[in-house]
Amino acid sequence: MKFMPRFGRLAAFAALLSFAFVASPGRALDEGAWSSRSKQDRALLEDVEQRTFAFFKDSANTANGQVPDHWPDDHGGDYFSSIASVGFGLTAYGIGAERGWMTRGEAVKRTLATLRFFHDAPQGEQPDATGYKGFYYHFLDMQSGRRYHSAKWVELSTIDTTLLLGGVLFAQSYYDRDTRDEREIRRLAEAIYARVDWNWASPRAPAVAMGWTPEAGFIHADWRGYNEAMLLYVLALGSPTHAVEPAAWSEWTATYDHTWGTFQGQQHLGFAPLFGHQYSHVWIDFRGIRDEYMRAHDLDYFENSKRATLAQREYAIHNPLQWKGYGKDVWGLTACNGPRKDIRIGEIDRYASDPKPFHGYIARGAGLFGTIDDGTIAPTAATSSIAFAPDIVIPAIRAMRERDGGVLYTRYGFVDAFNPSFDYADRPLRTGRVVEGVGWVDTLYLGIDQGPIVAMIENYRSGFVWNVMRKNPHIRRGLARAGFIGGWLAHDAPQGRTTGKE
Repeated sequence: MKFMPRFGRLAAFAALLSFAFVASPGRALDEGAWSSRSKQDRALLEDVEQRTFAFFKDSANTANGQVPDHWPDDHGGDYFSSIASVGFGLTAYGIGAERGWMTRGEAVKRTLATLRFFHDAPQGEQPDATGYKGFYYHFLDMQSGRRYHSAKWVELSTIDTTLLLGGVLFAQSYYDRDTRDEREIRRLAEAIYARVDWNWASPRAPAVAMGWTPEAGFIHADWRGYNEAMLLYVLALGSPTHAVEPAAWSEWTATYDHTWGTFQGQQHLGFAPLFGHQYSHVWIDFRGIRDEYMRAHDLDYFENSKRATLAQREYAIHNPLQWKGYGKDVWGLTACNGPRKDIRIGEIDRYASDPKPFHGYIARGAGLFGTIDDGTIAPTAATSSIAFAPDIVIPAIRAMRERDGGVLYTRYGFVDAFNPSFDYADRPLRTGRVVEGVGWVDTLYLGIDQGPIVAMIENYRSGFVWNVMRKNPHIRRGLARAGFIGGWLAHDAPQGRTTGKE
């Protein structure tokens, strides 16, 4: 099984369009929202969160902290770590410790091994390094932690480094006890973050480039809104050593008007795949805090994500392409695996005559400015939106868990994706299997899809990750330099050790 490069989920989406609790649970999303849920709903969410957490517990290399991009390994093709998956894993360990799914000592041990590795791993221009200028290669070898196969398609990724840093800074703020190991966690986290040279990664300043390779230099594309890179600019602005200027945020938001509009009855900043409305919210509580653009539109980014979620569900209800299975409780388009396998030169393309195309891994989505929909639903799309719209997400989680005799729901939660319309038995598959009467069902889990499920269910239940990150001075500084005001930013940071400067 060959896994093709993913130069950031936004890049993949744009390319196709051009082609066609701290110490105890914190304040919950809404006071009483969790306790007002039925016993059955609470048990459902507990089960999904715990099973999905087990993905990180069981799949990680505990010696160096690497977390696989996709799992399990079928030993038939490429198998590598994703640095973004590592960031989600670091966050999941803290959640697991709070929930009693692993001891705090075990979480500390795993986190310390991870941070020691990334702190000490080789940084340089050599093609087999782990990173350069504080950034890291998108995919790393699971054992050595170096750039996977020194492959030219594996880029030094600014967005995936950002998602890794989300977990690093979470660890910095969560492990606040005065012990040798937790002091070291804070020190290493500070050093890893401070080393990232955001100015070097801005060859067309003030925008930050998507990536770099030693073979070709910088990717000829920069991060511009609106998409998942909101966190990237917050971290770039908050750096204690290599901070970009506030003009970077203005550059990021300058393209917002191109994606502002009304889709399926919801007026919001558009980005078709739902992951773009979720990733930054894993670590930052955007409720009630606004930058200049959002103040002008009387909105915050949390509400914007809610509207994007409602619009996707409405799209599935209308189901304009008439795919099987779509409806009010089965919906959710985002970047995920899919059934189609790439065809090699000389092979018969059994997909060539399809009236509606199917895809393999791609950034699926539906929006005002572009739709990629091949009938493939990703459970993470709806499930990771639970904090935004629990009244429509919880029924979707239940429907997908119970669908087709539970074939989608396993020991590690939901498989990555499924497609009820794909029932061809004679097609080569990229991943997964075709189940008679059910359609295509994946057999893999993706770390970058599992991570938001764990974190966003926990944020809905307790606000835990958000409350931890409110303590982090780098997050607060980055938000302030981006022009965010109001809400929790108007109050002093909660007390607690958060940096290595002690």
